[in-house]
Amino acid sequence: MPAIEHHIGDFAEKHRANLKTPYYLIDEARLLKNLQRAQYLRERSGARLVLALKCFSTWAVFDLMRNYLDGTTSSSLYEARLGHDKFGKEVHAYNVAFSVDDIDGVQPYATKIIFNSVSQLERLAPRVDGIPLGLRINPGISHSAFELADPARKCSRLGATDVHEIERVAHLISGAMFHFNCENDDVEKLREMLEAISRNFEPLLQKVEWVSLGGGISFTKETYPIDALCDTLAEFARRFRVQVYLEPGEAMVSGSGFLIAQVLDIVHNDVDVAIVDAGTEPHMLDLLIYRMEARTEPPASGRFAYQVAGRTCLAGDVFGTFTFPEKLEVGSLIAFADAAAYTMVKKNWFNGLAMPSIVVRRLDGRVDVVRTFGYEDYVSALS
Repeated sequence: MPAIEHHIGDFAEKHRANLKTPYYLIDEARLLKNLQRAQYLRERSGARLVLALKCFSTWAVFDLMRNYLDGTTSSSLYEARLGHDKFGKEVHAYNVAFSVDDIDGVQPYATKIIFNSVSQLERLAPRVDGIPLGLRINPGISHSAFELADPARKCSRLGATDVHEIERVAHLISGAMFHFNCENDDVEKLREMLEAISRNFEPLLQKVEWVSLGGGISFTKETYPIDALCDTLAEFARRFRVQVYLEPGEAMVSGSGFLIAQVLDIVHNDVDVAIVDAGTEPHMLDLLIYRMEARTEPPASGRFAYQVAGRTCLAGDVFGTFTFPEKLEVGSLIAFADAAAYTMVKKNWFNGLAMPSIVVRRLDGRVDVVRTFGYEDYVSALS
């Protein structure tokens, strides 16, 4: 396996001549570090891990990922089919609201079907033939820094809440799903919430065979106490005699994806503004949704400050304000980090902007341009 460049900017400069910007880059060496941590978690805790396709669906790296994970979890019919066709192994099919066509269509692909509400379970379970069923439960507690992403936010539609209703339909299910975390790197907080779930739903947990604790646990952070998490999951599994599942998304690809863009122009209006050949809305939409700044790789450091902005017509298309060790100029390359999770699955054709190609740096050092997009892709996405 080749050495990981200290900064992904070194990679971008090295391949400037043969990789046209903008492009997403997935580095399998960085991805492998997360996967090996996931493998350790699986082996030490006994939990099974299924990749959350809502976060990351770039199947060009599934050949690597399937060696370390147990399957995929989906939020739609198309994701379930993708998991089946491109990943294999287990396919957990969840949907906030299945249509009749969805529930009929998903059955050839699913190894488990998880309903979001008691009413959906009662209405559609009779249509399911021989596939284990589960129910998503909203425990009323959660860990999220963003109200927008809080699964237990006020009036949340995500998961059943009435304990008596849940008990009434317990005979229809073999498992339960509690998704109550978003970017949770506090294992003690996780333990507290898991203990509350254990108390409040103990009768149900004593009946089911498997329990998914959802995603949103940042266990691939280098500082995360993964052994404490392993012990917590193993104790929960022993206590209720269940198979525990986690549904990691961002944790699996953290630090492994980048968006490489090139400066096209520099303008001045109170500050120096570098305009790049990418955009936040079409290419890193979560920056706008959650009102965050991008991170650069290498991290911004220097005495030359620029606001870095996209080239869409949206006035707020801004990646952030950064400092650089040298002055930027037309042609300078900028690498944005954290461009794997919730990026490629959300990319869009706003302004008809060129869609970034998808590039994978394989473990053996090969640089593989796995997908390019052109005008015909733009036209075919419209009517």
